[in-house]
Amino acid sequence: MRLRIGTSGWQYRHWRERFYPRGLPTGRWLDRYAESFDTVELNVTFYRQPRAEVFDGWARRAPDDFLFAVKASRFLTHVKRLREPEEPVTYLLEGASRLGPHLGPILVQLPPDLEADPDTIDRLAVTLAAFPAGVRVTVEPRHRSWFDGERGEAVRHVLEEAGAALCWADRRRPVTPLWVTTTAWGYIRFHGGRAGPASCYGAAALAAWVDRIAGAGLEPDAELFAYFNNDHAGCALRDAAVFADLAAGAGIEATRMPDTAEVHVG
Repeated sequence: MRLRIGTSGWQYRHWRERFYPRGLPTGRWLDRYAESFDTVELNVTFYRQPRAEVFDGWARRAPDDFLFAVKASRFLTHVKRLREPEEPVTYLLEGASRLGPHLGPILVQLPPDLEADPDTIDRLAVTLAAFPAGVRVTVEPRHRSWFDGERGEAVRHVLEEAGAALCWADRRRPVTPLWVTTTAWGYIRFHGGRAGPASCYGAAALAAWVDRIAGAGLEPDAELFAYFNNDHAGCALRDAAVFADLAAGAGIEATRMPDTAEVHVG
């Protein structure tokens, strides 16, 4: 299994001296980040579309093996609520495609109050069909109805037909089933644990996730993306490094990770 671990963003000023050395210009933070990680999740695209030259600059500075996961716009997911997706999907890809070989998966995060019913499940199917073949897409539902009973089976069928992944999510506990048959790769988001400082994960919680992954049934050659969205106090950085160490102990090697000694939490 190819495990790529990163964080949800890298431009956090409170990471200065926790990860970025004092005096390192913010314009070089991506370079420093990419020395220790080979992937990052772009959350900025959820709020606004960066200019074309920004995407070009990220692509130019990224190492050959580096991938950017890109979060779809809230206009598509939270304003339009997946209605008429063709235009916002096209606009998103006009920017994201400029990353070229550095483009990783696209994350479609649904609003927490969007329930699964025949209409919304159909909207999801139309949205996934708007992405060109070859673009990897993962979907993060946040209402339990997307996983339950007949509606859950319908959602699973839509993902399978589109070749899209269900995003496995943890919000102080695992909140999604571990569907692995919808596509040949996987995607996990860690939103915040129960340890200290606030939002950090404890080693036991991360070890439990390693066990889940090992028992999920992913193919040996599957690529699994994991992102820590708990940036407070440097938690994401430390938790990513600890998670990689625990995974390695179970025979699942991360592609590139910082040493825990590089990260200061608190």
